Amino acid sequence: MEKKKKLLVLTGGGDCPGLNAVIRAISKRCQQEKDWELYGSIEGFNGIFKEPHEIMKLTSRYTSGIHVRGGTILKTTNKGNPSNYAIPQADGKVKYVDRTEELAKKIIDLGFQAVINIGGDGSQRISQALFKRGLNIIGIPKTIDNDLLSTDFTFGFQTAVQIATDSFDKLVTTAESHNRVMIMEVMGRDAGWIALHTAIAGGAEVCLIPEIPYNIDKVVERINSRYKNGRGFANIVISEGARISHGEVTATTNEVGSEHVRLGGVAFELSKQLKKAGCVGDIRETVLGHVQRGGSPIAFDRVLATSFGVCAFELILEKKYGRMLVFKNNTISSVSLEEATKSTSLVDKTSLLVKVAEGLGISFGE
Repeated sequence: MEKKKKLLVLTGGGDCPGLNAVIRAISKRCQQEKDWELYGSIEGFNGIFKEPHEIMKLTSRYTSGIHVRGGTILKTTNKGNPSNYAIPQADGKVKYVDRTEELAKKIIDLGFQAVINIGGDGSQRISQALFKRGLNIIGIPKTIDNDLLSTDFTFGFQTAVQIATDSFDKLVTTAESHNRVMIMEVMGRDAGWIALHTAIAGGAEVCLIPEIPYNIDKVVERINSRYKNGRGFANIVISEGARISHGEVTATTNEVGSEHVRLGGVAFELSKQLKKAGCVGDIRETVLGHVQRGGSPIAFDRVLATSFGVCAFELILEKKYGRMLVFKNNTISSVSLEEATKSTSLVDKTSLLVKVAEGLGISFGE
């Protein structure tokens, strides 16, 4: 009997709605090819580094019906970058080493013919490093931040926007009832896509994003214009990476092994700035945090994630390695991992959606 080819799939970085839909799609497409079988590495590449290895065979028993579930059955982590791997030392310090060559060899020695890495910009840079070391690898873009350069959308983003918009709608009614200023902080890191889409969908008065540093006096001017005789209300969406024009991003230091500083708390910082600058309204803050990452993906993200999964396996069959799937102009194609990771997709001040927001009277604090 001919030995089957082995395909490895893994999820890395932050979780987002749609990961399980991708895994299911790859599994269902793989099952149609009698000479292939699918395996999953637990917690990204950590499953390969662990001894014994944490790898599971992904039969239909595990993947059937999981497209409706949030999270990932393979677990994930934003630590353990093999290009900059943290190894604790006996003296309590941490040494960072490049283990990509070692990792590629481990995967090949385990008999895997190809790998599908599902992740954001950091994960796809890892994919590129492993491809350079001889690993047959394909990337699938995922992140709620929507900040990968070569694709119009990453799956998970639309669900995060829907969650944020639903929350914003509820804050609008309580703001109006109490004559308050409501500040809602959303995720996105250095990209303001979630905030911008939510502001337009929810009808915000102010939208503050990392790409456009804000002037607090301009923000106060916009809010105060909404009040007359002590009555009025205003709703603000602020991205976690936003900053005042003469200040720094609100963040804490990164954890050992993590690639990013920890953002968050900008809603409360803005609240203090508004009060100090003479905002007339009573202010309340809401930080959505990780609810934007959780729950069942909306239909758009299920379709996009599923399409990515099927098309990724097709690339494997065609032996077109070193590429990442992209959604561009309403179709699925692929670009080289090098092209996909050369920069980040940020909100352009001259873009259509910024112009739409300005046309609606939304202030960016400029």
